[in-house]
Amino acid sequence: MKFTRYCRSLLSTPAMAVERYAKSHQSGADIAMVDLEDSVPPARKEEARRLAEEFFALPSSKLARSAVRINSLSGADGLRDLIAITRYRVKPDIVLIPMAESPRDIEIAAGALGPDCPETEFLAVVETPLGIEHAPAVAAAGHRLRGLVFGSADYAFAVGARLSWEALAHARGRVVNSARAAGVEAMDAPFFEVADIDGLRREAALARDLGFSGKIAVHPRQLPVINEAFSPDEQLLERARRVVEAGRENGRSVTVVDGVMVGMPFFEASQRLIEQFAPPEPPVPPVPPATPASPVPAALPGLPAAAAPTAPIAPTDIREKRP
Repeated sequence: MKFTRYCRSLLSTPAMAVERYAKSHQSGADIAMVDLEDSVPPARKEEARRLAEEFFALPSSKLARSAVRINSLSGADGLRDLIAITRYRVKPDIVLIPMAESPRDIEIAAGALGPDCPETEFLAVVETPLGIEHAPAVAAAGHRLRGLVFGSADYAFAVGARLSWEALAHARGRVVNSARAAGVEAMDAPFFEVADIDGLRREAALARDLGFSGKIAVHPRQLPVINEAFSPDEQLLERARRVVEAGRENGRSVTVVDGVMVGMPFFEASQRLIEQFAPPEPPVPPVPPATPASPVPAALPGLPAAAAPTAPIAPTDIREKRP
């Protein structure tokens, strides 16, 4: 299994829901995203672009990345979105490109953002039959593309399939294989039953076991379950520590850990796992030495030396003088 803090979870906030912007950044999602596409009616697209700029001006949690989902680049709204982003005071970390069907979609986004957003990365949403067919080419579209996202709802509607794990197994497998072949991440589609936490936990486990890096959340209450599913447990972290230690001891030659033969790929994967999910604890500061007692001050020039302290007078030493 491959674990990463880059995209375990993504939480989408409609661009028109300005009152939810701040909570999105502090929600615990690896990626906090403002949406310009499905959640915005056509008549309010321009207003949404204007409002969305404030999303990126807000402070995020230390590890969260900010993102925006633009409209499809097959229409004018997608291009208008990209132009608006180049004028934002604070640029997004990630742009989600929906309905991606060829490398050309990524090339258009990269060209439009150009030097105005040099650090902005892309996630391509694969959610059409043509997108699934062309997923290997999309995943290899360039160094700014960091991953593929499976869009189950649009894909199921397009092919007439049920929105179930079994019905969409082939499409999911193709997305994962295409992403991994290109060396990028893969994110699974949302689990739409918000109240069914057990169902979410089962589907997140299936997605993790299939090779997905993370999953989209449709509600903040889903985030703890998703983050847990796509994070290593303590048992796995402890094994990673043993693998790293074994590699350190034998110069990273092939060896056996817990009855399993491991080599260089295991050493490197275990090291990355520890760096992301189990950073070394800060050293305990040393205990300061005890402060010695202050000496009796020496006499200053022209003044008598300080008198030594005298013992307290016992009550029996006090006598009343009588005539």
